[in-house]
Amino acid sequence: MTLTPTRASDVRVRRLTTTLYGYSFLEEFVLLYPVYALLFSDTGLSVWQISSLFALWSVTGVLLEVPSGVWADAVSRRLLLWLGPLLTAAGFALWVLLPSYGAFAVGFVLWGAGGALGSGALEALVHDELERIDAADRYARIMGRARAAGLVAVMAAMGLAGPVLTWGGHTAVGAASVLVCLLAAAAALRFPEHRSPAEGHESWTATLRAGLAEARADRSVRGALLLVPAVSAVWGALDEYTPLLVRATGVADGTVPCLLLLIWAGATAGSLLAGEGERLGTRGLAAVLAFAGLALAVGAADGTPSGLVLVALAFGGFQAATVLADARLQRRIENTRRATLTSVAGLGTELATIAVFGGYALVASGTAHATAFAVCAVPYLATAALLLAGGRAGAATPRA
Repeated sequence: MTLTPTRASDVRVRRLTTTLYGYSFLEEFVLLYPVYALLFSDTGLSVWQISSLFALWSVTGVLLEVPSGVWADAVSRRLLLWLGPLLTAAGFALWVLLPSYGAFAVGFVLWGAGGALGSGALEALVHDELERIDAADRYARIMGRARAAGLVAVMAAMGLAGPVLTWGGHTAVGAASVLVCLLAAAAALRFPEHRSPAEGHESWTATLRAGLAEARADRSVRGALLLVPAVSAVWGALDEYTPLLVRATGVADGTVPCLLLLIWAGATAGSLLAGEGERLGTRGLAAVLAFAGLALAVGAADGTPSGLVLVALAFGGFQAATVLADARLQRRIENTRRATLTSVAGLGTELATIAVFGGYALVASGTAHATAFAVCAVPYLATAALLLAGGRAGAATPRA
């Protein structure tokens, strides 16, 4: 039977999205995530040593973020998506086979490198493949669902980590995590990638120079690059402190995971609604950020478990805005430098996140966690105001 062009396009989209959703789920379905701090502590590491491991992880991501994006544009995005989980699997294997500070450090370097390889490459591959079959308008909806799949995987891992740890200890949790990473690498091989030799074989330095030149020359690209960290960095950092915010509401420690699931359910809903949000335009995105910022401030300042419903709504708005900011960037950059510039945005997010960690520690050291969360709403209100001002300026500019 001969397929019509529309049906053939739908088949290709279905193959791409099935692979993407499976890959996104497997990348985050790592049972070590909720318990690796326990592994470090049980091995005898001090708080200082554990903190130094987190710093090493962050530094690795910062240093490799842009080079990996350039490499993805110069060689193959699918290759990096396959290699990344393998590096992560090797790091996790080291943790459980040779538990020691040195092995943990090497494992974090491998994990950071694996994450950097996929950052930028995934978004670029998905957008270019959708654009090739005239389906680029579905990008935000598809990536929103992919992020939702990842969040569901995180919640599932949180639920399973405890029973598996009780049953088989850190060895069982680590073995399961390594297996999931290997499955993610296998899933990456199913990604389609259609790139001409001219697109895939520029030198590393030529690709980087061309990408940075595009950002310098195009104001809309620069704006989209700055918007990604402005939207994603603050709430991405707050994620690490949500257990402390929940505990500060006065609930028992056993209730904390349940309320954390509420917050992440909000983020998941935001991912699923991101595709609809693309119709809102710049003013709509500003409204989403303003609403989410206000919800975060009011919900956190409430100081009760019921206020966490507003925090969940805020995280949903931030997640949707993160997907929309990424889609906005993808629309503005050229195919051959897509992974490079997406990684530049990722680097900005990493650096801004580190700054938020420092700012949060400064505020929370003298006040309550609720106050620190409320203060972190201010950048979102400022970003919303800047988007509205930019939209009005653009509308007021007379056409030639």
